[in-house]
Amino acid sequence: MPVQPSLPSSKKRKISHIATIEELENGLTTAVKNSGSLNPLADLTSLVSKLSEPQELHKGIYALYRIFVLIIDGGKLNGTSEDSEEVKLVRGWLNDRLAEYSAVLCKCLLHEQKAIRIAALDILFSILKHLSEAFSKATSQPQIHAVHFRRLIHGLLLVDSGDAHINKDVREYFVEKWFSVFDDIRWFFFREAGSLLRSETAKTNSRLPENVLSILESLTTMPTDASELNEFWVPSFAQKPPKANGPATTEAEEEEAEDDWRTFFDEPEAKADSAAPGKGQTQRVYKMSTHQCLHSLTSNRAQFSLCWMALLSHLSSSATLSLRALKFLHHGVMPHLNKPVRLMDWIGGCVDFGGSVGLLALNALFILITEYNLDYPNFYTKLYAFLNRDVLHLKHRSRFFRLAETFLSSSHLPATLLASFIKRLSRLSLSAPPAAIVMIIPFTYNILKRHPACMVMIHRDVDDFESDPFDPKEPSPYLTNALSSSLWELESHRNHYHAPIATLAKIFSDAFTKPGYAMEDFLDHTYGTLFDTETKRKIKKDPPMAFELKKNLFPASVEEKETDDEVVTIPTDVVTELWAF
Repeated sequence: MPVQPSLPSSKKRKISHIATIEELENGLTTAVKNSGSLNPLADLTSLVSKLSEPQELHKGIYALYRIFVLIIDGGKLNGTSEDSEEVKLVRGWLNDRLAEYSAVLCKCLLHEQKAIRIAALDILFSILKHLSEAFSKATSQPQIHAVHFRRLIHGLLLVDSGDAHINKDVREYFVEKWFSVFDDIRWFFFREAGSLLRSETAKTNSRLPENVLSILESLTTMPTDASELNEFWVPSFAQKPPKANGPATTEAEEEEAEDDWRTFFDEPEAKADSAAPGKGQTQRVYKMSTHQCLHSLTSNRAQFSLCWMALLSHLSSSATLSLRALKFLHHGVMPHLNKPVRLMDWIGGCVDFGGSVGLLALNALFILITEYNLDYPNFYTKLYAFLNRDVLHLKHRSRFFRLAETFLSSSHLPATLLASFIKRLSRLSLSAPPAAIVMIIPFTYNILKRHPACMVMIHRDVDDFESDPFDPKEPSPYLTNALSSSLWELESHRNHYHAPIATLAKIFSDAFTKPGYAMEDFLDHTYGTLFDTETKRKIKKDPPMAFELKKNLFPASVEEKETDDEVVTIPTDVVTELWAF
């Protein structure tokens, strides 16, 4: 007689688990509607937390979702201090089961199957809406369920160091469906993420800054006017909030108060009567209710700023993360900060770091100088320091030349400074790859075209290159004596082995009647693009295959060579003899 297996097959176990889930769900649904015992909820939560099969897990999390929606909408999680001890005990027990269920869903965000990850995120946000609406009705004031939202954000951001990063599909789904769409979700995310980054948790979880950055860099929209704050995930927040106590101020007045230079480094003073309505000249964000903050552009910018300032302090130790932040800092972050000048320490540190990090930080630093009146007298000295052999081989070479063209475009820059830049580039071109020389020549031409005072550098004859007055070791571009030198290095490229460069270098010997070059046509060249250009070039004239052109249509039929002893005769056929002349 065959031995019976001790465990049922996986198919039977799956059917058994699904049947158990359905049975528990049906019983709990009846119990919620009839105010019966909800003890089986603990059994269902425990069962779902142990499931690993995707089909069973999917069935289980949605069964629990339907049960908890009935419980939440029935008001069983809300109450007052006047409720009996028995009611409070039941409510606390239900909140514990909800916390367990939320933990299961947060764990599902790391599941190997995408369908489970997306379903878990959908359920978490749906429960957030139900909890917040029930909480708002119970308190007669629009509110978000902060505890559940905190669990949700922790599940997204707090990934253990040994695990993978936050899944790309989960991040993109969160950003596209909620973070970039709903103003309340975005505001609360800024607040919660900033709080996490400032806590001790950030010191023990190495993935937290990277996860926050991956979400912030995916943000596609930020409000620029209060009228744009009109999309809310929690419906109660869509109502216009009542006006706050105290003198009303317009957004323009708030912005003017923020731009007061005296407040850049001042901490707000704590006064005894600061909470009294009508005492302050402007309505501060921290005096508003949460509902009012969500409808305030100033409050949204303040939370955005606090979150970014908390994040940047964690990026300084990672060049990779700093590079990611710097790529969009100037256009995706700085315009929405309430005081962009606060970035100057971090940006200045990146510039001092050098390399690709410092190169990308120059753009943000230049914007702080030109648009936010930051005083940084050594900017061009820092820029000059980046002109070395490495910059012509970096991945961000084209971006550097784009930035340099912007930085050196002002007509008020001294000729001594500009001469140092073009002379340094000319000297570097001697050892630069062809793709870099293709950028240097039109770049220099444009500077000479805009600043005729530097023209003497191409008209000066140099008899002895060893007596060049230019000092390449001088760190200050104002003291290199470049204006007394010449651009003989660019003249030498007229004999360059790459024909297009040799042709391009001849522009300095012609009259400067050509308008400035469009640098975008030269910035993205590489060895690959130069090779493709040569192979696809149309040949107008066949290249020569020999040094001398043969005069005869056919070679001689008989070739006689006189030697010391004999004459060598090469025999040919009759046709060849007839056609030989």
